Amino acid sequence: MAEESIFIKGARVHNLKDVSVRLPRNKIIVITGVSGSGKSSLAFDTLYAEGQRRYVESLSAYARQFIGLMQKPDVDLIEGLSPAIAIDQKSASKNPRSTVGTLTEIYDYLRLLFARAGVPYCPNHNIPITKQSPQEIVEHVLAEYKGRTVALLAPAVEGRKGEYRKLIEDVQRKGFE
Repeated sequence: MAEESIFIKGARVHNLKDVSVRLPRNKIIVITGVSGSGKSSLAFDTLYAEGQRRYVESLSAYARQFIGLMQKPDVDLIEGLSPAIAIDQKSASKNPRSTVGTLTEIYDYLRLLFARAGVPYCPNHNIPITKQSPQEIVEHVLAEYKGRTVALLAPAVEGRKGEYRKLIEDVQRKGFE
C-alpha cells in the first residue's frame, strides 16, 4: 500500500534545528511562519532538494552527466517522497511564454525522457516514424511519385552573406531551375 504521508525526521538544513514533521501526500500543503523560521529551508532545501536528487539519481548515467546533482540535505530520514518539482515565488518569470514545465525546469527532463523512450509519430498519418537510409528515401520517393514532377529543395549556401550570381549561373548550366 502506498504511504499516505511524507515523513521528515531530523532536518538540519540552514536554520532548521532537528525538525521532524509528517505531511499529507497528494494534498496542497502550505508552510507558514515568521521570517527566518525555516519555511524555505523545509520546502525547497529539504523536500524539493531530496525529491529532485532522488529523481536525478534514478536516471541513467548518460542522462545524469547533463544534469547537475543536487546536494543531499542534512536530514536523518525522509520517507514517502515522490519526485518533486517546485516553483519559487521569487523566480517567477515575466515571460508570457513560460509554462510550469519551463519554470520548474522539468521540461528538459521530459524532453530527455521522450527522446529516449518515446516513439515519434507522423502528425498527418498517425503512423510511427522510422529511421531510413538515403537509399530507402530515394526508393520511396520514386515509387510514391512515379510519373509526376518532384521538386527537391535544399539550401545552396548557408551562413554566408554576399552575392551568388556565379553560383546560380553554374547551377542553371547543370540543368537546375
